[in-house]
Amino acid sequence: MSFLVLQKNGNVGNGYMVKKILILSASPKKDGNTTTLVDWFCEGVQIKDVNIEIVPAAFLKYKSNGCTSCRVCQKLKEYECVIDDEAKPALKKMAVADIIVMATPLYFFGASAQLKIIFDRMFSLYKWDNNTGTMQTVLKGKTLVLIASAFEGVGLDALEKPFALTAEYTGMKFKSLLVPNAGVSGTIKNNNDIRSKAVAFGKEVVDS
Repeated sequence: MSFLVLQKNGNVGNGYMVKKILILSASPKKDGNTTTLVDWFCEGVQIKDVNIEIVPAAFLKYKSNGCTSCRVCQKLKEYECVIDDEAKPALKKMAVADIIVMATPLYFFGASAQLKIIFDRMFSLYKWDNNTGTMQTVLKGKTLVLIASAFEGVGLDALEKPFALTAEYTGMKFKSLLVPNAGVSGTIKNNNDIRSKAVAFGKEVVDS
């Protein structure tokens, strides 16, 4: 599986470092509302010099349906999952990204199953010492971003909570763009108000 890389190159002077943005786009609809929101978000972040990589999380080839709780990752020096499938490089990219974006539609008051597979396997990006009750992670200090939409106006607060709690626990900044009443898949393309909000949200994220 090849990942889509977008890059805007410009004057990176005055000590400005190019931000690495990893986007996990996790809708099983290739041309649905989630894809459109990601496109608009990318418009906003590209006001700055950024490196954007989009991972089509719904179309990766997985060897397991989430974390298998083998805990082998806890014995390694490296922060990586030992299951050798297409989620493994995506998880490695999280470790070096500055901003991690997770984009998903609302399914039964939660994220898509395809995103949940990778979300659970983020276990490999943490190291716990149960004897001392301590935890270390390569995700600390990064920014976690959630982009989510729903057909109607209920459920997005429930979807958001696991991501917000994960960011708080991990020591990450957290930002979210929640789009209720987005309509059926694909129709959001005609909503200029939501487009403006998504582009503005991208600018806000990259400036923070």
